[in-house]
Amino acid sequence: MTKTSTVASKAFVAIVAAAMVFSLVAPAAKAATAEELQAQITALMAQIAALSGTTTTAPAAGTYTFTRSLTIGAQGADVTALQTYLISKGFAIPAGATGYFGAQSASAVAAWQTANMISPAAGYFGPVSQAKYMSLMAAVVVPPVVPPTGTTTTGTTTAPVTLGGEASLDKFEVDSASDDTVDEGAEEAEIGVFTVKFADGDAEISRLDVALTNNGDAWDAFESVQLMVDGKVIAEVDASSKDDYLGDEDNGILRFSDLKIVAMEDEELEITVSATMQSNLDGTELGAWTIGATSLRFFDADAVATTEIGTLVTGDTDTFTIQVAGFDDEMLLKTSTNDPDATTLKVENNSKSDEYNVFTFDIDTKDSTNDIDVSEVTVTVLTTVASYNTLVDDAELVIDGVVIDDVTVGTGSTTPGLTTLTFDVSEDVTINAGDRVEAKLMLTFKSLALANEGATVKASVTAVNGEGAETVNSTGTVVGDEHTLRTSGISSELDTVSSVVTVVEAAGVNDYATYKVSVDVTAFEQDVYISTNPATSTFYALENGAGVPAVAGSRTPTLSSTGEENAGFFEINEGETETITLEVTYIPGAANTVARLALTSIVFNDAPSMVTPQTWAASPATTYRTGTVTIVN
Repeated sequence: MTKTSTVASKAFVAIVAAAMVFSLVAPAAKAATAEELQAQITALMAQIAALSGTTTTAPAAGTYTFTRSLTIGAQGADVTALQTYLISKGFAIPAGATGYFGAQSASAVAAWQTANMISPAAGYFGPVSQAKYMSLMAAVVVPPVVPPTGTTTTGTTTAPVTLGGEASLDKFEVDSASDDTVDEGAEEAEIGVFTVKFADGDAEISRLDVALTNNGDAWDAFESVQLMVDGKVIAEVDASSKDDYLGDEDNGILRFSDLKIVAMEDEELEITVSATMQSNLDGTELGAWTIGATSLRFFDADAVATTEIGTLVTGDTDTFTIQVAGFDDEMLLKTSTNDPDATTLKVENNSKSDEYNVFTFDIDTKDSTNDIDVSEVTVTVLTTVASYNTLVDDAELVIDGVVIDDVTVGTGSTTPGLTTLTFDVSEDVTINAGDRVEAKLMLTFKSLALANEGATVKASVTAVNGEGAETVNSTGTVVGDEHTLRTSGISSELDTVSSVVTVVEAAGVNDYATYKVSVDVTAFEQDVYISTNPATSTFYALENGAGVPAVAGSRTPTLSSTGEENAGFFEINEGETETITLEVTYIPGAANTVARLALTSIVFNDAPSMVTPQTWAASPATTYRTGTVTIVN
């Protein structure tokens, strides 16, 4: 017998076998689903193709076998399948795949019929339309051998796959997931990764037994467990009952069957294990868990099944930790780059002021796994000269753009010093897990009495409370700059600082340092006059790097300005800005003196005299000073 006739005979036998299958299943047609019948047909057609060495056409993956005509009023899984198909091809059904064949479905069918030249396009999905559907869904399959269980999953692709070779398990490793801690109540949280590799051929993994163990009962910790490939869930089992586990339930073994996961020869395949956790776990279920496998079953190209239960599969494990929900949730109080620098705030002597941003801070939920609803924020305001109640008319807190004006003013508000403000946020603000948001304290000031000119306010944040999975309290403290209140006078901003050492070569003559601090001074609500004599118009200090006054020596200050000089005063007209520069030459009284210059205040008046002087104080003091230098000789 020739090879050709042998193949033909085998094909004939297969056809006869197919006929016998149909004759056997016919009486029980009602017992078999359409999908099961289609799977048998597909397998037999593949066998015929393999025996004859020819190609055959079979329905592609996802093809639905319709067993009745569909029209308005029809309901069921076949209607859902048709609707899903039409929507995927761009034929709109606004209500979606509901499983009910209504006017929208009929319209979509009619549009599909028109697009595929089916006449009449009446919206009736009958034999002609179903035949066209099957032809459109046909896929060409050329398998030299029959895959062990038909359609398989390789990564995220589901399609007929041809296996080759006599596969053997070459590698099975267990690693922790990217985050080895999971919260109780978490859904599909990754708890481990299995890396599998086969040698000498391709393999189809059909079964995998996963073991989850610690001192507690697995069914009290897990709701369900999933297997994922390339980010997609390919299998899921219940895990909340003893009956879900194999044999001795204490071993925590869950069986995943009918997997159909294809691993190609010498290519590493990662199978991620994820779990949906139960909530309100007790101390036994919380803590470290071990994840591993106890057996792996696979088929090779010849449909030979192998079950691996040896140390190659069981010898490697890893751990993950189940923790109380919200364990990682946090709110960190941090300095904001938008926190306003110390300045002079212009207020009124006969009415309320504008609203000022006096303090800005950030709330950072950096490593949180849950969104946090903010419930309460506590800030403190430090005042000098006068009390909070005397100076402040109203306070608001703006968190991530949301205005919070429900505030309780605590003790200390009637005397100069610290006053506590508690803002009731009432969960009007939600900070998404991992986000960092900005909060601004806005104050409106009352009219300022003459006796309170130069009063200061300085704010800080001490506590932020909220709710994530559990109660979350902030950590850290942030302190803002001090601001001065004036109805008139000057506001100042640092311009430049410098410190230069001059080395004198002449014998017996000491080296010296020259320091400069330049300040931009703006006059508001009055003209400003500053004496040209630095002894009466400025206060400064020479100090070492620790802020301790420098040792004795000679110091020569000079004062200059970009403004006009008038009768021994530098004049700054209302609304104008001029630069005032203090320069000090310092010859220390000892070798190797370390020193810097700090400008502490400027004295000014509203007339060319110093009869009733006013004082601007440098705030923060650290801003208005030079760097330190060492004067050697």
